Amino acid sequence: MDWQALWLTLRLASLTTLILMFIALPAGAWLASSHSPIARIAEAAVALPLVLPPTVLGFYLLVFLGPRTGIGRLLIRIVGHPLAFSFEGLVIGSVIYSLPFAVQPVTAGFAAIDKDLLDAARLLGANGTALLLRVLIPLAKRSILAACVLSFAHTIGEFGVVLMLGGGIPGQTETLSISIYDQVQVFNYASANRTSLLLLIVSFATLVFVYISQRPGQRVGV
Repeated sequence: MDWQALWLTLRLASLTTLILMFIALPAGAWLASSHSPIARIAEAAVALPLVLPPTVLGFYLLVFLGPRTGIGRLLIRIVGHPLAFSFEGLVIGSVIYSLPFAVQPVTAGFAAIDKDLLDAARLLGANGTALLLRVLIPLAKRSILAACVLSFAHTIGEFGVVLMLGGGIPGQTETLSISIYDQVQVFNYASANRTSLLLLIVSFATLVFVYISQRPGQRVGV
């Protein structure tokens, strides 16, 4: 087991999940309540990583975060170094790549809440942030928990984006998935098997948890 890669992967997954929750909660509330074409376009953009090859996303992020773009140069000035082939760059790539796994469950959870409860809360003065914190989040906590677990597990298993954007530098950008690839490259199948088995168990346990915690067809608040 590559413990250095394991620690880096856990750091990356934890930070990515935290950032995603700050994005997914307000985004999910907006997507669940809005019927405008702009919301549907935004929803499609959020879901894009589900169908876009990871290498394509990783390539464009590599170019976008590099010194040849205005935003890339600005970020280099702020951070002090290029974001490509750095842990900070991996965080940005992981947030974008795992975005649908956070936003979609949250949006579905908010959309399932009984609209009469939301109308009653608005009549009592809850609006905006208060509605999100006091009504939506407590009633959709199962979906939010599922979003956290899925985001964490999906980030742990990333390969294409991490490889393109991070390059697999030991101790800096080498995650468990990259470590498995490197182990296979040198025919260290025993070590690759142990690491792969760990990821297999984590992935299966994640799916079991998500399916057990959800109640299909139940409308929140009814």
